[in-house]
Amino acid sequence: MSLKLFAAPMSSATPVVCALAELDLDCEVVMLDLAKGEQKHPDYLALNPHGVVPTLVVDGTPLFEALEILQWLGERHGVERGLWPAADTPERLTALSWTAWVYVSYGTLVNALNFARSPMVDAGLHHPPLATEALRRIDAALGRLDTALSGRPWLLGEAYSLADLIVACMITYSLYCGVSVEGHPHARDWLRRFHARPAYARVWGDAPPMA
Repeated sequence: MSLKLFAAPMSSATPVVCALAELDLDCEVVMLDLAKGEQKHPDYLALNPHGVVPTLVVDGTPLFEALEILQWLGERHGVERGLWPAADTPERLTALSWTAWVYVSYGTLVNALNFARSPMVDAGLHHPPLATEALRRIDAALGRLDTALSGRPWLLGEAYSLADLIVACMITYSLYCGVSVEGHPHARDWLRRFHARPAYARVWGDAPPMA
């Protein structure tokens, strides 16, 4: 099987690069320069019509959207490595639930926060009350994650999995956006364990501040 990933530094593709490192897969990685608009080149748009990263080309067929790529990597390569639960197990359902939650529900809140106050967004779109409400809802969401991690080191129990990687990468991104996990000790300690993994250090570099 041939794998070719189109990515960019510190982008939505970063969790996929991290997963490839955890799985120790042989995959050609092509880093695009987003500032130069390489993601809008016709050759790339033929693979991903949305003109964004990541795109994973599997035996010539493109697969896009980070969550779908990550779940596919888990199903195709993670089960045999003990990094993704087998099909038809309760743990598989838990993994699918939390990974979808972090990209859909949690990710939507972080996007709202960014539009409401990020310096990377047109100031005309900023809305302080929306930012306050987004932070309140994000904190409540982190509280639910904290409860799920109570009494267990990893999301699925005693063993680390790609479910942890997928969720932790999105939570890590939110830290760069100004979110804090300090009020959620189980989630904070879980995130620190994830940041200590060699694959994270190789791909992300230094961990962001928790506060």
